[in-house]
Parts: sequence; C-alpha cells; structure tokens
Amino acid sequence: MAEHAEDSGPKSETLMEKIAEKIHGHGHDSSSSDSDNEKPSSPSAVKSAMNRLFGRQKPVHKVFGGGKPADVFLWRNKKISASVLGVATAMWVLFELLEYHLLTLVCHCLILSLAILFLWSNASTFINKSPPRIPEVHLPEEPFLQIASALRIEINRAFSVLRDIASGRDLKKFLGVIAGLWVLSIVGSWCNFLTLFYIVFVLLHTVPVLYEKYEDQVDSFAEKAMHEIKKQYVVFDAKVLSKIPRGPLKDKKKL
Repeated sequence: MAEHAEDSGPKSETLMEKIAEKIHGHGHDSSSSDSDNEKPSSPSAVKSAMNRLFGRQKPVHKVFGGGKPADVFLWRNKKISASVLGVATAMWVLFELLEYHLLTLVCHCLILSLAILFLWSNASTFINKSPPRIPEVHLPEEPFLQIASALRIEINRAFSVLRDIASGRDLKKFLGVIAGLWVLSIVGSWCNFLTLFYIVFVLLHTVPVLYEKYEDQVDSFAEKAMHEIKKQYVVFDAKVLSKIPRGPLKDKKKL
C-alpha cells in the first residue's frame, strides 16, 4: 500500500506539471496574440488607409485600364512610350510650327509610297529579283466597336452629369464645372485645338508616371489641400452662398 502511494505520488505530480504547463502555454499564446494585435500596422496598411487623390482605390495602372495604353502612359516599355511621344511631337512640329496640312501630308506620303512600289514592281523583271510583297490590309471590326461603345458610355455619363448639374440640386458641383469650363476657355484662347491636344498628350505621358513614383507625397499634400479647400468653402458658403435664394429642390407632384 505504501509502495502504491509512493508510485501514485510522482504520477500525480507529473500530471499537475503538465496541466500547469498547458495553462502557462495558453496564457503565453494569448499574451503573444494580444501583443501581435497591439503591434503597429504595416506600411501597406497605412498606405491603403491614406486618402488617395480623387478618392482613388485602385493602382494607377488599373485606373488607366490596365492594358497596353496604361503601359504606354506609365512607361512600362520605354522604347514604345518614347516612340509614341516622338511621333506626336513630330506631328505637332509639322502641323503647328511648319504649318503643314494633314491632307497634304497624307497625299505626299501616298504619292511617295505608290511611286516606290510601282517602280520596284516594274524594275524587278529587269534585275531578276522578286517583286515586293504587298500585304492585304483588313481592319478588324471588334476594336472599332469597342472604341465606339466606350465613347458612347462616357458621352452618356457626361450628359447625365450635365443634367444633374442643370437641375440645380448640387451647387458645389455646378460651381466646380463652371470654373473648369472657364479655365478651359481661357486655355483655348491661348492656343488652337492641335496645340491643346498635344499639351494634353504630353501631360498624359509625364504626369501619371511622376504621380506613380511619388504618389505618397502627392496624396499627402492633396489631402491637406482638400481639407483647406473644404474649410474655405464652408466659410464661403456661410457668407455668400447661404444668402442666395434657391428654388425648391423637390419636383412638384403632378396632379
């Protein structure tokens, strides 16, 4: 009996030790989980929590569609982007600085191309060389339908925004659109449409890639600027806009 008691003693002690270890291990796990929860968030979480410019939630590449145009605008392939920008610059120099006309340029290019191909095809019989292979060009229907569909969606969206503004329900949006159109009219008086189109094209090839490189600094500055603009708008609304008489916002019910 004494030996049985002595044998049961160590077993009970080891059992109690295991239970204590489990309790301490559980407490250690819970404390470690609490410490993990108390750790500061990662830089990516902080970056996602930052208010992006114009309420953007997607990366810049996705904003531009995520396809080849986005690769060109963001200089994913520097050779292609530089070539596109170089061609646009050459066209602007021809049409704006040298005052070349589009129809004249197209006709001269066609004359030169047809003359070279015609002479090459006829001279190939005398010099014993194969004539040039002129490929058959067929424009696919699908890209044009996609472009037309995208334009239709954007035009309908613009008409919807203009209708909402003209209904007089959003004074802030109305003032913003009026200010934007006024600035655009001033810029249009400084240069013609071709120069304005070229400026926009150059901006599309420079501003997005610079913004993608310094987006954290730009977003931080833009957030501060928007906060200050909202503050000034509240003051302007209290002193000026609130004193302007407005019509009823709700449409009258039809009898």
